[in-house]
Amino acid sequence: MPTSPLPPTAWAVLGLLSFPPGERTGYELKKWADASLRFFYGSPAFSQIYAELRRLERLGYATSRRSGPEEPRTKRTYAITRAGRDALASWAADDRDPAAVSLRHPVLLRVWLGHLAAPGRLRTLVEEHVARVEGELKEVRDAAARAEGVEAWAHPQIALRWSERHLAAEVELAQGMLADLDALPASPEVNADGDAPTTG
Repeated sequence: MPTSPLPPTAWAVLGLLSFPPGERTGYELKKWADASLRFFYGSPAFSQIYAELRRLERLGYATSRRSGPEEPRTKRTYAITRAGRDALASWAADDRDPAAVSLRHPVLLRVWLGHLAAPGRLRTLVEEHVARVEGELKEVRDAAARAEGVEAWAHPQIALRWSERHLAAEVELAQGMLADLDALPASPEVNADGDAPTTG
């Protein structure tokens, strides 16, 4: 078991450091998180990444060093330590039940409240969601293509392929919502108070 309890995001940041080539700057960690982690877990903000890196350093799970005067711009790079790799391996192999997957779907919440919305606006909202997810689907396919054939990224490739299937399913589900919306009987437009407008 890990010697110190940490939030999942800390383990995610430490996990980013466990992949070759080894040392990475906070900026590079953020780019890697945006290209991989965000499709299935979420990409921490820069401030969160640096806060976790400081915590990991205090625990002895990571080290950092500043670049020398030969560098055009001073930067700090981080690397995982042996203790950090051992703790990460222990956490990854933990056989206790992980937390349940939490689904928070803002678009679906608005569809749930569709009796308060103009039908046309609700359909547009779902169509915009489909377009947004299709864009993310292209990005995850591009990321998977970049990782293809890189032996050290074999397991991230599995996560990316899962993310691709997940996003493709989300597109299909959202298109199903559009069909369900189209099948609803016509209803009058509603105003901000939830009342149908009067005539006459």
